Amino acid sequence: MDFGYSPKVEEWRGRVLEFMDSHIYPAEAVYREQMETAADIYFDPPIIEDLKRESRSLGLWNLFLPDEEDGAGLSVVEYSPLAEITGRSPILAPEAMNCSAPDTGNMEILHMFGTPEQKGRWLRPLLDGEIRSAFGMTEPEVASSDATNIATRIERDGDEFVITGRKWWSTGAMSPRCEIAIVMGVTSPDAGTYQRQSMVLVPFDTPGVEIERGTTVFGFHERGGHGVVRYDEARVPVSNLLGDEGSGFAIAQARLGPGRIHHCMRLIGMAERAFDIMCERAIERVTFGQPIAQHGVVQDWIAEARIRIEQARLMVLKSAWLIDTVGVKGARIEVAAIKVAVPQMATWVLDRAIQVLGGAGVSDDFPIAQLYAHARTLQIADGPDEVHKRSVARRELRRYLPKP
Repeated sequence: MDFGYSPKVEEWRGRVLEFMDSHIYPAEAVYREQMETAADIYFDPPIIEDLKRESRSLGLWNLFLPDEEDGAGLSVVEYSPLAEITGRSPILAPEAMNCSAPDTGNMEILHMFGTPEQKGRWLRPLLDGEIRSAFGMTEPEVASSDATNIATRIERDGDEFVITGRKWWSTGAMSPRCEIAIVMGVTSPDAGTYQRQSMVLVPFDTPGVEIERGTTVFGFHERGGHGVVRYDEARVPVSNLLGDEGSGFAIAQARLGPGRIHHCMRLIGMAERAFDIMCERAIERVTFGQPIAQHGVVQDWIAEARIRIEQARLMVLKSAWLIDTVGVKGARIEVAAIKVAVPQMATWVLDRAIQVLGGAGVSDDFPIAQLYAHARTLQIADGPDEVHKRSVARRELRRYLPKP
C-alpha cells in the first residue's frame, strides 16, 4: 500500500504551490482593495483576469478535466491534491486556474453529455474562461434535499421547451459574466421517480428569465453570488436539451460525485490554512506569562486538528481512487461519507482557530470567519449531512438483513 504521491503528482503540486506563493497570496490584498474601491459586490476585478492569464501561460488551466486536449489529463485522485492547495485561497485560486464551481461541474457534464453544437456554443468559452455559468437545481418552494421534489416544469411546445419555475442558490448567477444556466426540471411528470427530470441549457438573456436577487452566506457576499432566478415561461429550442429527456437525475449524479471530491479537497486546504494561522498566532500571543501555544487546551486543539485533517485527507483520496477505478456509482457511499466527514472536520478546525485568535478570528482582518461560513454551508450544499448519512446507514444495514 503506497500513501505517497506519484512523481507526476508531485511535479504538479510543485507548480501549483509555486504559483500560490508567487501570485495568489500576494494578490489577496490587491483583490480586497479593488473590490472595496469598486463598491460593487459583484464586480469583476482586473486582478482576476491577470491571474487567469498568468496561470494559463504556465499550463495551470482546467486541471480538473481529465481530457488531455482541453484539460490537464489528470485522474480524480491526481487532481485531488491540487484542489486541496487551491482551497487555501478559495476566492482566488480556483477561478485563477479555471477550476471553480459551478463551472467545473457544468463543464464536466457538457463534456460528457453535450452535443457538438452545445460544446461549441457553451463549453468552449467556459473552457477558455471567457464566460461564467450557473446550475439551477435547488428551489425555495420545496425541500430540495430530496431532488425528486423539484417542481420546475419543462414542457415541450413544438420545437421549444417552456420553462416555468423558481430556483435559488444558483451560484455564479449574479456575475456580469454569467451567460448560461443548466436548469433541471420536470419533463415527464408521469414517469418513474428518477426519469421525470431533464436538464436544459438556458441562456440568461432568454425572455422570461429574471434574476430576482442574490443571497448572502452568513452575511458574506460571494462575488459571483447565489442568485434567486425566476423562469416565467422562458422558451429555448428543444436542441438545448442536455443528454436524453428524462436523464436529468442521472446527469446530476454524474456531476455531483466528482464535484463533492473537489469541494472536500478544497475544504482540507481551507482547514490547513486555518491550522497555519492558528499555530502562528498561538506562538506569537502571550497570556498569563506564556505563549498561548504552551497552554494545554490549545495544544490539545492543535493535536486534534492535525489528526482530523489527516483522517479526512485519507478518506477523500480513497474516494477519489474509487471513482477512478470503479466509477462514480461504485464510489457513491464513500463519497457520501466524506461529504459528511470533511465539512465537519473543517468547521471544527476553523472554530478552534477562531477561538485561538479571539476577536481577530471573527473579524475580516483574517480569512478565518469567511472560511468558516463557506465550510458550514457545505454541510448543506450538494446534499445535507442527514441525507448522506442515510445512504451510508442503508448500505451498512443491508449487510445484516437475512439472506433471501
